[in-house]
Amino acid sequence: MSFVEIEKHDGVMVIRMNRPERLNALGAEMRDGLAQAWCEFRDSRELEVAIYTGTGRAFCAGDDMKEAVERGSVHAAAATRRENPYNDGTLDKPVIVAINGFAMGGGFMLVERADLRVAVRGATLESSEAKRWLLRGYNHGVKNCLPHAVATELAFAYRFTSERLHELGFLNRLVEADELMPTAHEMAAHLLTLPPACRINTMAMMRALRPRVPSELEELAERLKNHGAKDDPMESRRAFAQKRAPRFKGWDDPADRYRTPGLRSARK
Repeated sequence: MSFVEIEKHDGVMVIRMNRPERLNALGAEMRDGLAQAWCEFRDSRELEVAIYTGTGRAFCAGDDMKEAVERGSVHAAAATRRENPYNDGTLDKPVIVAINGFAMGGGFMLVERADLRVAVRGATLESSEAKRWLLRGYNHGVKNCLPHAVATELAFAYRFTSERLHELGFLNRLVEADELMPTAHEMAAHLLTLPPACRINTMAMMRALRPRVPSELEELAERLKNHGAKDDPMESRRAFAQKRAPRFKGWDDPADRYRTPGLRSARK
């Protein structure tokens, strides 16, 4: 069974993650299949719009924690880090994400990279990085123009329902389960009625307008990513895979608790 299924029809490519027994977790084989599919979409002269979805009760549960524990690293193996134009943000064609269920961690990031978003009612979404890293996930609210309090909630890995995210403007459409793919296809069909150059030019402009975290704050983030016990990210993954509560150390040097980098130190 292939972990990634594709369908092609009338200028539209459907890319479907198909690992329902693992909630479409991003293991090595899944990542490789997705990279191949997105390269095929990019290189095709017939395919102009993509619909990205999942099989089963999840869109994508994020990184495969069991694989991370087995390889002994929080980072994907070098062999799996192949070119993926969707993840790299180099596509010049629109992508519609059709969220059929849970979108957690890396799955949430796949959602937010899309240009248009439609979700089923009752779906659960979570930016899970705060559970897995010393600092990650701080920028999702900024990129999605969410109010600061909501962005903070998102950064701390609170869960959101699709209903709430639709109210906040993060999702374009909220539908019943049987309307998910028809709605995504209707959105794709509309895009294909536009003059081709207008579709491409508008896509380039709208992506250029997306907010970005200022460079000085990115520099601060780089310092904060190393502020804490180096093994805690792996401990988070071990605990998840073993279905137990994590035993975090906090800091390798207890005094580091009181040496949190700030903007002033980032500017030096």
